[in-house]
Amino acid sequence: MFPDLADFGRRYTAALAALLQQLDYTVVESIANQLIRAHAEGRRVYVVGNGGSAATAAHLVCDLGKNTASERVPGIRVISLTDNVPISTALSNDHGYDTIFERQLRTLVEPGDVVMAISASGNSPNVANALKAARELGAVTIGLLGFDGGAARALSDVALVVESFNYGQVEDAHMVVGHVLAQHLRQRFAAE
Repeated sequence: MFPDLADFGRRYTAALAALLQQLDYTVVESIANQLIRAHAEGRRVYVVGNGGSAATAAHLVCDLGKNTASERVPGIRVISLTDNVPISTALSNDHGYDTIFERQLRTLVEPGDVVMAISASGNSPNVANALKAARELGAVTIGLLGFDGGAARALSDVALVVESFNYGQVEDAHMVVGHVLAQHLRQRFAAE
C-alpha cells in the first residue's frame, strides 16, 4: 500500500532539505564569482540543459537577467540556448541532437564568456559536447549537476553536484541554487 500523500510529501521535502543543507556553498560562491566577473567584463553567460533542466535554464536566465538589473546597473548578459525551438530543431535535424548546444556556442562564444550546464545525470551527450566546445573557445565552464556529476563534472571548471539519484530532488535543488545566486547577486549589485 502506498503512503498517503501528506506522509510522502513530508518525507520528500525532508530529504530535499537535507540535500540543500549538504550542498557545498563555497562552490556556489565560486559560481557567483564567475558570474560577477563576467558581468564586470561585459561577458555573456550561456545556459544549457535538457527536459526539466531546460526549464531550469530558462528560469535561471530570467532571474539573472532581470533581477540583477537596476536603474544604475544593467543585468547579467545571460542567454538560454534551450529556448529557440527553430534553431534546436534545425540543428537536430541536420546535424544530430548531440550538437544543438555545441553548434550554437561555436557561433556565439567569445573567450571569457561563461557556459553553464544544468543536468541531473551530467551524461547527456549534447551537454558534454557543449562543455567541450566552450573550453576550446576559451569560456569558463560551470556545471549544476546531480547523481555523481557524470561526464560533465570533469568538463566543468566549477562543478556543483547535488549528490542524489532522485531526479526531482536534484532539479529542485538546482532551482533553489539559481534563486540563491540571483538574489545574492541582486543584493550585491544594488549595494555597489
